Amino acid sequence: MLEFLKQLTDPQSIIHYGGLALLLFVVFAETGLLIGFFLPGDSLIFISGMICATSEEVLGLDIFSLIISLSLAAIIGNIFGYWFGYKIGPPLFKREDTLIFKKKYLEITQEFYTKNGGKTLIMGRFLPIIRTFAPILAGVIKVDFKKFMLYNIAGAFCWISLLSGIGFKLGKYYWVQKNIGYIVIFLICITMIPVFITYKKQKKGK
Repeated sequence: MLEFLKQLTDPQSIIHYGGLALLLFVVFAETGLLIGFFLPGDSLIFISGMICATSEEVLGLDIFSLIISLSLAAIIGNIFGYWFGYKIGPPLFKREDTLIFKKKYLEITQEFYTKNGGKTLIMGRFLPIIRTFAPILAGVIKVDFKKFMLYNIAGAFCWISLLSGIGFKLGKYYWVQKNIGYIVIFLICITMIPVFITYKKQKKGK
């Protein structure tokens, strides 16, 4: 089990061992399941774009088909998260911390949502933790479903097309292929900065 979880946090392993099916599941899980916050969504999408640029046969898709497939997985994931939050409701804030669920993740997302409103569902796509809990919180506070879907679809296509498109363009360069590990670490650090700032503000406000 530990080895499997280790593979799930390594973008290259996900694509190598699980192919397109596992790739779609990880994108769905990170945007729709409470356990999804630790999955490497940004770097995974970036690397999948690179793979389309160098060897389409690995995933069996061209870049446009990849964008559509991943976007649909992200949209469905958010819908699942929304209905989970809608059914569970406010008691989610009173839930005790577990190994997977931490109440502070929900509080960070709420702080971000208070500041940015529905745009959180678009901006939050690019931010770890927030992209997992934003649709759940939208369900908890019962955001109008039509409005939610508008932001959901827009956010999914922006997130997937931008990251996979950049990966596709840069993937043709040998330097990028050689230094993919450093690029993944850079992506993680950059996307975590806004989350850390929001957490510090939320903590200071208490």
